[in-house]
Amino acid sequence: MTHKTIRLGGLSRVEGEGALLVRARDGVVTDLQLRIYEPPRFFEALLRGRTYEEPPDITARICGICPVAYQMSACQAIESAFGVEVTGPLRDLRLLLYYGEWIESHALHIFLLHAPDFLGYESGVAMAADHREHLERGLALKKAGNELVATLGGRAIHPVNVRVGGFYRVPRPRELAPLAEGLRRAREHALDTVRWVAGFDFPDVEHDYRFLALRHPGEYAILSGSPAVSDGTSFPVTDWPAHVVEEQVPRSTALHARLDGTSGHLTGALARYALNSERLSPLARSAAREAGLGPVCRNPFRSIIVRAVEVVHACDEALRIIEDYTEPDVPAVPVDPVAGVGHGASEAPRGTLYHRYRVDEAGLIAEADIVPPTAQNQVRIETDLRELIEPRLDLPQAELAALCERAVRNHDPCISCSAHFLELRLDAR
Repeated sequence: MTHKTIRLGGLSRVEGEGALLVRARDGVVTDLQLRIYEPPRFFEALLRGRTYEEPPDITARICGICPVAYQMSACQAIESAFGVEVTGPLRDLRLLLYYGEWIESHALHIFLLHAPDFLGYESGVAMAADHREHLERGLALKKAGNELVATLGGRAIHPVNVRVGGFYRVPRPRELAPLAEGLRRAREHALDTVRWVAGFDFPDVEHDYRFLALRHPGEYAILSGSPAVSDGTSFPVTDWPAHVVEEQVPRSTALHARLDGTSGHLTGALARYALNSERLSPLARSAAREAGLGPVCRNPFRSIIVRAVEVVHACDEALRIIEDYTEPDVPAVPVDPVAGVGHGASEAPRGTLYHRYRVDEAGLIAEADIVPPTAQNQVRIETDLRELIEPRLDLPQAELAALCERAVRNHDPCISCSAHFLELRLDAR
């Protein structure tokens, strides 16, 4: 019998702390575990008893990379409980803020976390010595995204200007105008990035994914929409708990989420593109075609191209919003708390992020539930790894371990986001 074991005690170039264990015997993977050992953060419990105004600020602290996603899903969940809808220029400003987060988050992943895999470097810093112009382009893109978030959110990390119903303060047109020139340069950088990453050497791999992402009738879904599945089904966001069910597994401080009892689904850039590519801006659609993308991409290694295309779209649409901007009459719509349950979902850079809150008549949070995208993707990542490495078990140990890490990084996991709950049982005996 031949045995092979791969142990990666700490995955590199991913957000958070995770490990990987793979055991194989006679050409068959017998055990594969993506272990999330980062201590859980009990945000759902922390929210209980807080006022309805607090979740946008508290949940933003779950992640320093995608705080806007948490704020938007939280706001929309609470607003739905109160029967409040944010429309017009206020909604446009929320979308503009979200585009800023997409730009900076995708730029971070593409240039510092993912591109080194294709160019043979251990880190983005090591890559900079030979590819300085590309890293400078990536930093310029990230700066453009940060400036958007800082202008609308009050600061670039953990914004403080978002509230249920809108914003505490809305910008004057003259405050947004200076951002336009930077975004035009960023859009050109984004187009160059698509061309650059499209030239990488990609493993010939495809997986039969069941995709889950939001769909919106009038736009490439990011701020809102209805959950849709690649098999043609969809459901209202209020039915999310009936379709996406979480379970705890011993190897992870993050819950595993499954769609309709399946063996795993995928949310994120590949899912969004598969379900919404026709709603990309014309410039982004053209960039996707030139990069060789069809209407669906099932090769997770090529997800770097899809993210680059989404950056083009974000820059393009952010410019459109700024050029059409009319300052709202008020920074927020009136909000009156009532007892109820609210559901909200938006598209974080890493996938669909769902929030549910039960609020009492005094406006206090009685129950909270947060399902981050990485918790949903964990089962599918393990399946990807099994399907990828089983036919390649004859590779040298170091090469196989590196391939495993690459396969995990394809999905840009945010481990800290997912490690948000742990069921604790005390035995008094």
